Amino acid sequence: MNNLGITVIVSTYNKEEWLQKVLEGYKYQTYDNFEVLVADDGSRPETKELIDSFKADYPVPLRHIWHEDDGYRRQRILNIAITEANKPYILFTDGDCIPRKDFIEVHAKYAEEGYFLSGGYCKLPMKTSEIIDDEAIKTENAFNVAWLKQQDKLKGTQALKLNSGNTLATFLDFITPTNASFNNCNSSAWKEDLIAINGYDERMQYGGPDRELGERLENYGLKPKQIRHKAIVLHLDHARGYKTKESLDRNLAIRKDVKDQNKKWTEHGIVKGEKGK
Repeated sequence: MNNLGITVIVSTYNKEEWLQKVLEGYKYQTYDNFEVLVADDGSRPETKELIDSFKADYPVPLRHIWHEDDGYRRQRILNIAITEANKPYILFTDGDCIPRKDFIEVHAKYAEEGYFLSGGYCKLPMKTSEIIDDEAIKTENAFNVAWLKQQDKLKGTQALKLNSGNTLATFLDFITPTNASFNNCNSSAWKEDLIAINGYDERMQYGGPDRELGERLENYGLKPKQIRHKAIVLHLDHARGYKTKESLDRNLAIRKDVKDQNKKWTEHGIVKGEKGK
């Protein structure tokens, strides 16, 4: 869609080194009708200081939404960010995902009423994640397969995403066995659709909250559109401290209920309680 207004919501928690690279990436986008909203799940003051340092000469509006650190409450801060988005279309990504320069342009191009978009990511090893600097992002070396292979190993599937032109990317998106699910690194939807299903279920912990949101969007009548080989982000390596069997089991139970009951609305979202009450 030409000139569609987009809010990019970047979730983060105490990862200033990675967030710095991500914010750098949004400085060089080929698309300019967007804002960046950092949804911060209780980071230390250094995160705010970093964002403030970018604000001085950032090419688009950059905002920071924060709440106190009270354990893992990512879905809560994302719901606040949804309500505070100033644009009609919302692109969700993470504070460890560096966007290629055409990232937002691709989402704007394929955005369509009645759909949400499902992108993918190129997973990098820790050594490469640490080596990438401002210059590599600005010059796009960070997205160059030959340059990346000089730093450390790069899986063939990741290289294929980076090397695919639009024709091959379209073909690969058509034949991929991967489901077009909603994911935290690279997915987008209309704000009004997200509000209609009451946003994220805040009971969800690490492991599946974005997919659960996407499943309710589908129950609401939306169809997913696959753009995993077209909309490219580099996923920087990190530990996953919140991943526990207990949280995964609880999340799976919530998702099973969504499927069995064909649920569209969560009572644990933006608005607390049943719809209309």
